[in-house]
Amino acid sequence: MTALLLESLHPDAEAALATRGPILRAVDPNAAPSDLATVEAILTRGRGRIGADLLALCPQLRVVARAGTGLDNVDTLAAARLGIPVIYAPGANADTVAEHTLALILASVRGIVRVANRVRAGGWEDRRHYGGQEIRGQRIGIIGLGAVGRRTAELARAFGMQVAVAVRGESAATSPFPILPIDALFAQSDVVSLHVPLTPETRSMVDARRLALMKAGAVLINTSRGGLVDEGALLAALRSGHLAGYAADVLEQEPPNPDHPLLGCESVILTPHIASLTGATYRRMCVNTVHNVLAVLDGRDPEPGTRFVARP
Repeated sequence: MTALLLESLHPDAEAALATRGPILRAVDPNAAPSDLATVEAILTRGRGRIGADLLALCPQLRVVARAGTGLDNVDTLAAARLGIPVIYAPGANADTVAEHTLALILASVRGIVRVANRVRAGGWEDRRHYGGQEIRGQRIGIIGLGAVGRRTAELARAFGMQVAVAVRGESAATSPFPILPIDALFAQSDVVSLHVPLTPETRSMVDARRLALMKAGAVLINTSRGGLVDEGALLAALRSGHLAGYAADVLEQEPPNPDHPLLGCESVILTPHIASLTGATYRRMCVNTVHNVLAVLDGRDPEPGTRFVARP
C-alpha cells in the first residue's frame, strides 16, 4: 500500500501509516508527485485539495481522507462517482474549537487584544476610556448546530448568555435551544457565531443584507470557514461602525496577502486557523483518521459516522 500525504500529519499517525507501506509526500499541498500509479490512499488536512483531477491520476486508489471536519477541499461527488470512500473526523474538534470560539467572543466583546496592545505601547492610562462589556445577559445567535455549534452554545449558556440558534433538518428537532429564522437571529443577536460547513448554498451567506440586519454594535464570530462571509461587505460594515467587531480563525484566502484590509482594522481579531490545533485534538484527529483509512483498506468498517456519504 502506498499512501500520498498532501500535508503532514501527527508523527504518531504517520508512523501507523508507514507500517503498511511507503509514504509519498507532496512538496506543495496542491502539487502532487508525478508517479501516482501505486497510490491506494490520499490523506490531507485543510489546505491540500483532493479534486477530480487528482483522483483520475491514481488508478489503484481505494480511499481518500481528511484529518479534520470540513470537506470543502475534497471533491466528494467525484469520489462517489468512482466508488472511493471518503473518511473524515466529524466532531473530533468540537471541544477545542468551541473553546476558541468563546475566547474570541470574550476578546472581542471585552476589547482584550486592543487594550493589551495599548498597554504594551505605554498606554496604561487608556483604561479611563475603556468601553468593554461583559457577555453575561447578551444574546448569542448560533448559526448551525453540529458538534461545534452545540458545544459553543453550551459554553455560552454557562457564561450566562441568552442562546438562540438557526438550524435546519434533524438538528432542529433535537435542539435544546430556542430556534429562530436565520434573518431574525441576525437581527436580534448581540453576538453571531458561524458554525456551518462551506457549501455552494452557504458561501457568502453573511452578505451586505444580513450584516445590515445586525444590531448596531454587534459582533460577528467565525471559526468555521472564511468563505461564509462576504469580506467586502464585512469591511464596509466595520468601517461604518455599524459592526463593532469581527473575530475569526479563518479567511477566504489563507494565508492572507500582507495588504489584506482586514489586517489593518483595530476592531478585527484574526487567528491563523488554529482553533483545532491543540496538541491532544490534533493527535486524535490524525491518528483516528489513519486508523479508519487502514480499516477501509483492510475491508473493515471505519468508526460509525466517519465515512462521508455523497450521492453522485
